Amino acid sequence: MAEFLQFLFSGLTVGAVYALVALGFTLIYNASGIINFAQGEFVMLGGMTTVFLALVGVPLPLAAVVAVLAAVAVGLLLHRFAIEPARGADTVSLIMITIGASIFLRGAAQVVFDKRFHSLPHLFGTDPLRIGGAAILPQSLVVLAGATVIVVLLWIFIDRTLFGKAVIATAANRLAARLVGINTGHMIGFSFAISAAIGALAGILVTPITLTSYDVGTLLALKGFAAAMLGGMGYALGAVVGGLLLGLLEAFSAGYLSSKYKDVVAFLVILAVFFVMPQGLLGRAKVERV
Repeated sequence: MAEFLQFLFSGLTVGAVYALVALGFTLIYNASGIINFAQGEFVMLGGMTTVFLALVGVPLPLAAVVAVLAAVAVGLLLHRFAIEPARGADTVSLIMITIGASIFLRGAAQVVFDKRFHSLPHLFGTDPLRIGGAAILPQSLVVLAGATVIVVLLWIFIDRTLFGKAVIATAANRLAARLVGINTGHMIGFSFAISAAIGALAGILVTPITLTSYDVGTLLALKGFAAAMLGGMGYALGAVVGGLLLGLLEAFSAGYLSSKYKDVVAFLVILAVFFVMPQGLLGRAKVERV
């Protein structure tokens, strides 16, 4: 039982990070129809920027705030100079642009930072808590609590504010949104900014546990995409469910089979979704009237 709980806590912790990355995919996809494969780089930027600002003496809370703002700036620049000029391009071209942006950001991070792995101090120490015979780090609870707060705040913003409803309107029908006076370009740019902030926060929360480096974004983007597909691309609740399920699948496969297969799970999930249920767990099959 203790072993099961250990894998459960581990899976939920990493699954919370995947859920946040998947939320970033979902936000941008809803607003613009674009699958942003640079989403993982926002996670990397959050962690790496915080680490290096802390190393030069910036207080950790201020370093985290600056890191989030830096990621937001990068998200806005990505939209303004890469996505907006290609407005009207086909889906494959837009995906290639985001992949190119991911490669560029990874290379820039390698030059600005370095190639080594880095960590951040645990907020509440490194002494594990014992629950049912399993050990869980306090930082894991911080990750789970932080992810929960982010998801709740995002839901309140989208569902309860006028600006959030404008984002929903842009996602539902861009032409109709423009006709009622909504600046859809600003809404899409805003979705990039929010997804970048969520990614950066995820990077800051998880860096004390998993470490960070200039190239961690690639695998995180893949797993976030797998989580979004599993839950149903375009559904915020699906992103959360898909992220947690993917984290649990990874943890239990690594624990009961072999850690060698841990990263294969994301590929298998993507293939399974494509072949078995393309709409995902919570998505709905599209029906076209003819």
